[in-house]
Amino acid sequence: MKLRHTIILAITTTLLAACNFTLAADVTPPPNYIAPTPAPTLGPLYPASAPDVANGKIIYTEKCAPCHGGTGLGDGPDGKQLPVTVAALGLPETASKASPAKWYTTVTQGNLDRFMPPFVSLSDQERWDVVAYALTLHVSEKDLKRGKELYEYVCGDCPTEIFRNQEWMSSVSNMELAQALHDGTPDIPALESKMTEGGFTELAAYIRTLTFAPPPAPVVDSATETLVPAVAGAGTPSAEGTPLDATAQAQPALSAAEGTPEASVEPVAASAGKVSGLIDNRTGKDFPADLKVTLRGFDHGTDPAAGPQEILTLEGTVNADGTYAFEDVGIVENQIYLAEVEVDGLSYQTEFAVVPAETSELTLPDIIVHSTTEEYSALKVDSVQIYFDFATEDVAQIFAVYNISNTGDKTIIIKMGNEQKVPFIAFPEGAEGLGYEAGQDSAAFVPTADGFAMPPSETAYSLIAFASIPKAKEIAISQPVLLSIGELSLFLPEGVEAEGTALTDEGIQTIQTTNFHVYSASGLKEGESLGFTLTGAPKDNTAVAPDVTQNKNLLIGIGGLGIVLILAGVWMFMRDNKREEESDEEDDEFEDSESIMDAIIAIDELHRAGKLSDEAYKQRREELKDALKRKG
Repeated sequence: MKLRHTIILAITTTLLAACNFTLAADVTPPPNYIAPTPAPTLGPLYPASAPDVANGKIIYTEKCAPCHGGTGLGDGPDGKQLPVTVAALGLPETASKASPAKWYTTVTQGNLDRFMPPFVSLSDQERWDVVAYALTLHVSEKDLKRGKELYEYVCGDCPTEIFRNQEWMSSVSNMELAQALHDGTPDIPALESKMTEGGFTELAAYIRTLTFAPPPAPVVDSATETLVPAVAGAGTPSAEGTPLDATAQAQPALSAAEGTPEASVEPVAASAGKVSGLIDNRTGKDFPADLKVTLRGFDHGTDPAAGPQEILTLEGTVNADGTYAFEDVGIVENQIYLAEVEVDGLSYQTEFAVVPAETSELTLPDIIVHSTTEEYSALKVDSVQIYFDFATEDVAQIFAVYNISNTGDKTIIIKMGNEQKVPFIAFPEGAEGLGYEAGQDSAAFVPTADGFAMPPSETAYSLIAFASIPKAKEIAISQPVLLSIGELSLFLPEGVEAEGTALTDEGIQTIQTTNFHVYSASGLKEGESLGFTLTGAPKDNTAVAPDVTQNKNLLIGIGGLGIVLILAGVWMFMRDNKREEESDEEDDEFEDSESIMDAIIAIDELHRAGKLSDEAYKQRREELKDALKRKG
């Protein structure tokens, strides 16, 4: 079995309905507990409403850019740490072959082979929004301008309603759309005779924008922000708190038809607004009188090729009642703001807040601050999913996902010590512990100098523990239980069986086209030890090779932990086991040598134009050259 299935499976087992398990079955949840959102299912393969590219950009920046890079060239900081190559979504040879429906399917269901989980945190429309934005990354303003000119010249007789038909347009790639325009279809007249000089690629790119929602009215920052001096005890920013960049830059608006910068738009002054929020004090003691709060602002602009830029940093004082306010902030629609505060050595921040249309006031989400304790008896392990992988010759890899609730009213400080061990999670006896990571959609951990903290949260915390154990014909497992466990699920490759008095055989279940033998146990008490024996050998039932154009990779994020808990051995192990497999899979990225040469020419042009960094260019070009040699 391919090892890369294992890590993502460990993350997604809590999300997959096929497993028939819930986080807190037969366990009384804490007050206001909200179970994790189930994995999204595929609806119609076209959006209910026109995709909002501006909203898609916000989502892309948060969810995709860390791996794919701000311009989609596969050079994001997290993506460089993956043991697989991150697809360059911003390159024409990748994006022009992808239909919106295809990328939507991958965002919805994930791509286990390329380390991408399903995006359960996004609504159906948000997934269409981010797909629409991703499909703009490979198109230049110049190409769109030419495409618009061609459209106005040759499409006078075209039935334009089909170009705004979300169902049909979602089913075709830009390459297929260009071919349809060239050859004609029952609904589209052939344009070959009208376009003797070509331009079908640019025309198709422009027609794609007709399916997008019109952008909001243009707004631009004012030239200068003026801060109101603080009144003693008022909790407003002091006069010394000035923006990092007090001069706001005018942002061109998008035209409704083509989604490209419109040079004729006149600057519009930003609103002299107010950003406020609340630090909810649940510590039982007063905050310091001079408790500082920091406001940070970001502008994602309207240029699809640019990432969000920090435009503002202000420092203010929290009022006695926990409120704070920043006056005369030049806020602009769709700008992003957050606030940060440090209490008792712990750094808290709000969730991101986006400025809505036609407003001069923005209220940030509350920050709840609890008293702290190092006693972790209030933690409850709602469920554990354990997966064994036997892909290597000498050792079996173990991946355990712990879903944990803080049922108390205090923030629990977890000290990991010099050995970097989570004190309430034990590896099986005889196993070598490799490390930990935060799971997808976990509640936010708060970083500390020597570990992390877990405030009370309505969302469950998720920790993934990695380990290995020597392989044998019979592997005896003794799993200590350091905290009571509501439910445990054991996933084994088909062909491997477990025997233990506490286990219930749930039979063979299919997850993402792969069969697993599933066992369960419940009501495990603190201080006990779960024992079972593994026998047998896995069958070869790996999933179908992935479509490399779908590689919207996402690293299994360390999330809010803020420190790298996982040891380097995990990455090295995965990398070494991928080298041979990846060399075979990369050959499938292109149909023939001509396609590879086209890709090399494309990245050469991007590099010359300054749109591709030297590092990313050299890496991608070497990959393409290697692929060309293998094709030859």
